[in-house]
Amino acid sequence: MSKNETASVNRKAEIISAAIEIFAEIGYYRATTAQVAERAKISQPYIFRFFPTKEALLLAALEVSWERIIQSFKRVVESAPADQLEGRLIEAYEGILAEHNNEILLQMQAQTIQADVIRDAMQAGFREVRQIVLEAFRHAGIAKPEERTLLFLARGMLCNISMALGLPELMEE
Repeated sequence: MSKNETASVNRKAEIISAAIEIFAEIGYYRATTAQVAERAKISQPYIFRFFPTKEALLLAALEVSWERIIQSFKRVVESAPADQLEGRLIEAYEGILAEHNNEILLQMQAQTIQADVIRDAMQAGFREVRQIVLEAFRHAGIAKPEERTLLFLARGMLCNISMALGLPELMEE
């Protein structure tokens, strides 16, 4: 990769990071590409060099957020002993919540956006995460893997709500 290509990839990643922050802070509909540009310390027209629309920028941001979860879960599945699998998946997700909560807030907002392309991206992300967990639970010999997967995903959604609302008592056992 050339120096210019590397710089371009880095700049695109910076724009996506800025968009995640802005969208999470004030919401996708209220956010403007001008605010994203200001956060990324670039001109607004430069955003459109990489993303033709604000929706395309949101899709890229969602892709980053889903990819973080997917890759994290895949690493756990590859390395965790069967008897520690669920606990390690929970720890991995809690780490994402702690370090990348804006990405989770972004996903939570995207769940309410009715545009087909956004719904498709959210559905694809949830389906892939569900499939990773379900296959891992089956492979680990966990009893009732479908039910355990459902409970695992439900607990994750509750973690999201707990974090978003600042109600840690929702997750107390």
